[in-house]
Amino acid sequence: MGGFFGVVSKEDALSDVFFGTDYHSHLGTRRAGIAVWDKVEGLQRDIHNIQNSPFRTKFESVFNEMQGTSAIGCISDYDPQPLLITSNIGTYAICVIGQINNYDSLIKQYLSFSGGHFLAMTSGKVNSTELVAALIDQKSNFEDGIRFAQNSIEGSATILIMKNNGNLIAARDKYGRLPVIIGKNENGFCVTFESFAALKLGYEIYRELGPAEIVELSADNCEVLAKPERKMKICSFLWSYYGYPTSCYEGVNVELMRYRNGEILARNDKENGLDAEIDYVGGVPDSGTPHAIGYANESKNKFARAFIKYTPTWARSFTPQRQQERNRVAKMKQIPVHDLITDKNLLFVDDSIVRGTQLKGTVDFLYENGAKSVHMRSACPPIMYGCKYLNFSRATNDMELIARRTIFELEGEEGEKYIDEYIDSKTERGQKLRKTIADNFNFASLEFQSLEGIIEAIGLPKECLCTYCWNGKE
Repeated sequence: MGGFFGVVSKEDALSDVFFGTDYHSHLGTRRAGIAVWDKVEGLQRDIHNIQNSPFRTKFESVFNEMQGTSAIGCISDYDPQPLLITSNIGTYAICVIGQINNYDSLIKQYLSFSGGHFLAMTSGKVNSTELVAALIDQKSNFEDGIRFAQNSIEGSATILIMKNNGNLIAARDKYGRLPVIIGKNENGFCVTFESFAALKLGYEIYRELGPAEIVELSADNCEVLAKPERKMKICSFLWSYYGYPTSCYEGVNVELMRYRNGEILARNDKENGLDAEIDYVGGVPDSGTPHAIGYANESKNKFARAFIKYTPTWARSFTPQRQQERNRVAKMKQIPVHDLITDKNLLFVDDSIVRGTQLKGTVDFLYENGAKSVHMRSACPPIMYGCKYLNFSRATNDMELIARRTIFELEGEEGEKYIDEYIDSKTERGQKLRKTIADNFNFASLEFQSLEGIIEAIGLPKECLCTYCWNGKE
């Protein structure tokens, strides 16, 4: 996925953008960049690969290289950005977070009439951010260009632009799939995905943009270029996994949602007769932990951390490119607390079960260290579809998803007709799905949060939430 942070100020903006962008590091693992505007130097940019080093260490030298009263920074899972663009509507820096599913057709269409070209990356692919800029530049101003780009894209595009006068333009995706939050202090404004980043840097929350809303920010003013639309489909997975615990989206705090989610999961277990004899409840670290705290509080079982992740040198287990290496690093990070594992009945709550590759290793690790039984709970419903809006699941096709793969093993392609039944634990197919995965992974029991449960935990109206990855509904 990714995230961005921007500042327009009466004073130097680089320090705030350095730390504000760093506070988005949990959203991406591959590329990061900063662009700065100075009234003398104009637009400047620096981009680095962050796969093997954190953002801070790669950008520490930026203070000796750039300065300016406006700046934007971006963490990205894919293409290098921000990009500097010169076009008919001006010179600007741009970063884009989202996913373009009609990428090939848009490139073909653009080249067929423009007679222009794109820079090719090493792989021969076109940078998606450059493609969005090309779409924007087909119109005569940023407002019309952004709206044209977002309407042309099948997927999503949340956009941050820094103009060559230092002003920022922030545009939330047309269905608000990701948050865009405006902060304000005595010197100007900031733009952020994560509310805590603004607060930590001394900004007050000015307001959150609505779906499709576009604003232009100067140091003194926030001007609405396009009013928000009514229809919102914000990603539910932000609360269950991707979002940082201290952030709030649409007024809902991530950590508190996870406590509620765990409580609902425990309540459902009790109602369905699945409240087994448990010595300790724990979370699969780190994002599973608050869900587990909620589960433990509701179930009256003791919470304990039966194993701890060693993060000083392995901060992110998914950094290696090869799955085999990722699994190895994940295993090396798990340090057991033997007194909390040996001869104990354990129940773990994970934020989600996507492909299951690392979870299998975690359960084997617990049994190898003496666990009597390991029960597993997912804080999300079974994931049935790869995300086509934000690409959070990292699955290239649906058959990489453990739930869909299991359905295929049980019924072949015929099983796709009954996905709604497989989601529901009260149906025969739903119970078969859970038992099959549990048997394959050596879980003593397995249950998923219900779709109704996670919607209740978030607390927003169902029609405002994107639940595509679970039920395939737009």
